[in-house]
Amino acid sequence: MKNTDTAGLKGYDAGKKVSGIKRHIAVDTQGLPHAIAVTTAEVTDRKGTLQALKRCKPSLSRVQSLLCDAGYIGRPFAQGVQEILGTHVTVQIAKRSPRPGSPCPRWPWPAACPCR
Repeated sequence: MKNTDTAGLKGYDAGKKVSGIKRHIAVDTQGLPHAIAVTTAEVTDRKGTLQALKRCKPSLSRVQSLLCDAGYIGRPFAQGVQEILGTHVTVQIAKRSPRPGSPCPRWPWPAACPCR
């Protein structure tokens, strides 16, 4: 998120070529926020999410699983989550369903293939 010139802290995200801040928000399956952290833009998504989990740890005692997108792949992130929330928490990477018309990874195509 771009911030104004008067902001005290801002960073530069080289991947998105934007200077500003990032908001790291963990929500439940209904979209309700449970962990929030605001960082400068150069903080990676994984590190920012771990900061949000640390800040809000007391309210996350019942969490059993984190569902993340592909940007959170990696053993260090999963270990960081387990160090903060406990070893009972699993980190799962959500897989997107293929878009209609995209090449189907399954051959031969089943009759009810979502790629068709």
